[in-house]
Amino acid sequence: MSKNLVIVESPAKAKTIEGFLGKDFLVKSSFGHVRDLVKKGLGISTEKNYLPDYEVSEDKKKVVDELKKLCKAAEVVWLATDEDREGEAISWHLAETLKLDPAVTKRIVFHEITKDAIQRAIKNPRTIDINLVNAQQARRILDRLVGFELSPVLWRKVKPSLSAGRVQSVAVRLIVEREREVQEFKSQAYFRLIAVFTTPSGEILRAELSSRLNEAEKVVQLFDRMKRSDFRVGDLLVSPGKKSPAPPFTTSTLQQEAARKLGFSVSQTMLVAQRLYESGKITYMRTDSVNLSDFAIDAAKNVITEEFGSQYHQKRQFKTKNKSAQEAHEAIRPTYLEKPKTDGDAQEQKLYELIWKRTLASQMADAKLEKTTITVNHSGGDERFTATGEVIRFDGFLRLYLESTDDEPGQNDDAGSSILPAVKLNDSLKLNECKATEKFTYHPARYTEASLVKKLEELGIGRPSTYAPTISTIQKRTYVVKEDRDGKKLEYRVLVLKDNQVHSSSESMNFGAERSKLFPTDIGMVVTDFLKSHFDEIMDYNFTANVEKEFDEIAEGKLKWPKMIDDFYRPFKTHVEQTLETSDRASGERNLGSDPVSGKPVVVRIGRFGPLVQIGNSDDEAKPKFANLKKNQRIESITLEEALSLFSLPRNVGKFEDTELIVGEGRFGPYVKHGALFASLEKTDDPLTISPERAIELVLARRKRDQERLLKTFPEDDNLKILKGRWGPFIAYGKLNIKIPKGMDWEKMKFEDFNALVQSQDASGSKKIKTSAKPSSEKDKAKKKPVVKKAVKAKK
Repeated sequence: MSKNLVIVESPAKAKTIEGFLGKDFLVKSSFGHVRDLVKKGLGISTEKNYLPDYEVSEDKKKVVDELKKLCKAAEVVWLATDEDREGEAISWHLAETLKLDPAVTKRIVFHEITKDAIQRAIKNPRTIDINLVNAQQARRILDRLVGFELSPVLWRKVKPSLSAGRVQSVAVRLIVEREREVQEFKSQAYFRLIAVFTTPSGEILRAELSSRLNEAEKVVQLFDRMKRSDFRVGDLLVSPGKKSPAPPFTTSTLQQEAARKLGFSVSQTMLVAQRLYESGKITYMRTDSVNLSDFAIDAAKNVITEEFGSQYHQKRQFKTKNKSAQEAHEAIRPTYLEKPKTDGDAQEQKLYELIWKRTLASQMADAKLEKTTITVNHSGGDERFTATGEVIRFDGFLRLYLESTDDEPGQNDDAGSSILPAVKLNDSLKLNECKATEKFTYHPARYTEASLVKKLEELGIGRPSTYAPTISTIQKRTYVVKEDRDGKKLEYRVLVLKDNQVHSSSESMNFGAERSKLFPTDIGMVVTDFLKSHFDEIMDYNFTANVEKEFDEIAEGKLKWPKMIDDFYRPFKTHVEQTLETSDRASGERNLGSDPVSGKPVVVRIGRFGPLVQIGNSDDEAKPKFANLKKNQRIESITLEEALSLFSLPRNVGKFEDTELIVGEGRFGPYVKHGALFASLEKTDDPLTISPERAIELVLARRKRDQERLLKTFPEDDNLKILKGRWGPFIAYGKLNIKIPKGMDWEKMKFEDFNALVQSQDASGSKKIKTSAKPSSEKDKAKKKPVVKKAVKAKK
């Protein structure tokens, strides 16, 4: 056995480190945390100074047993988990669970997985930093307390199975508030005027009207005056400028830029970055520091000088603005800057190249620019046209990299620079044409995952290690959905002044299309409103940010974590009890009007299984009628007409092969029924408007799929079939699916062999197996209890 046992969190990290250490070192992985708060109950003794009750996770018991044996055989145990609070906590939990002797246990940390960094860490071990551990424990305990106390309130006051969290609920609040800004926004029309002039030298100059005109009549009036106007260069301003590179990546800026440039989700970025880190290609990926080591700065200088020339190098040491930056000591950078590319899959290569370019660009010279602004006056009024141009005199860092922005398409369509023709003050210009295009103001942009991370960071909510989990959680719990939404067709007007004539036309465009945006669901909005109304302190941005500062103080040893928890929990617990007693149930109920047929009220609200429309009251003699909202419908915006149309299902859309085609809506979505066959509608199909032709098309497609799955039938019993599944052929008997044992060749088996398996499976408890795909019809999804017993007896 090796004298030294090194424990890390992941197998990939273990494999990389093992290559840097000699034969006296054995490197093993704990596969992340080995223990956590107990799953049953609160797991925290609120009467004993908030003492946590930890347990080894069920899936980690074998890992722990193996590590215990290896620890007993080793002379020294090295805990080499990540250098942030989470990593420190993993080391502490390992030391406690494995009952490690402090005298032969050493803690080592490194910011990058390179041979030098590992060997340097081995030479400079330390003990576990209990302050960092306490900061992580405080976060975990506080989040458990908030979730444990708040979630049951939501179960009773809103809907079963809901959850709340200290950071996740605030993140949802941001998205809900932005959605309401969008809904309240009233788009206004305006005209953008672009004039095209010819200069004395015969070159073309395009200039834009400096002010906005909101009415077509005003555009026509301006055109009338322009017909009789002279145009001259009224002002000419040339100013030097420069553009500086962005700092190297932190966790949040990497997440933002990978989303803009590569289309990665936040969690995808972190998974890929972790693989790069664990294979020794980049430094630690959870950091809010923009600092670079002296080694990295020197390496960047060498690469820049060699690749681009010394004039492109400019040494910079960026300083982290966030005073509480503590997750790591350096920005995210390649471990070896002389390597512009890496191996690995396509995602790893793309992310690595992005990190390499950003790091190198941060040490490159400013780009030198020359900005020119030409103002054009006309004799018929005070309006001014301006043209802006930008010339790059020295490209500097732009030769390698330019940071992207979160601007929405169309937001900055008035901007843009070009090289302008040479003109002099008071030059006379000839007007070729002036085009006025109707535009529409755009609502505030909904959040993308990346822009939400940016906002959370600005507000001081969360830390590098929490952004990705928070965004994943709010989507997993369906408070928020990330999706594309189509725009709407919009007519706009175009007025053109040319040859002293005004021409008018109408054109159309797709306005307001959105891609990969975060939208709150109905349940997300109702829960947010309830929590804001009754737990304002939890939903307050400043409170959440202040808690993060208190975690920082615990990490620095300035604050005792039990006191911090107690100061919060005592009044919070009382508040929870009062809310349970005094608050009303929240359903987001909205009265839409009356049903024209029955005269009964029509309301939309959150029900036990989600948003629904209800006709009538529960205390009426006749029971109320209910219908689920469609996926794209919202409580706050659905109309009475749209709500009533939901009750038109199921509906008969015609006949096919002398059998009715019935379109309905089930628990798993809309479907078309044809006799005993059910076929799910596609996302693009509307059950309220689907045509008979389309319904037949879906039925035939389903029938074809069923035929392709059918491998064998039996004249002895038409209930018995052999079907093709995802994991190979299986027996289908009535509603029972039965696996064909390994080693049995189904093609050579006879009816008696299959029938014996059916009877054997039925006698053992009628367990189902997974088949080739998800049920594609309402009928399939509704299948529950097998009926094979009666069928088998009948055959006997």
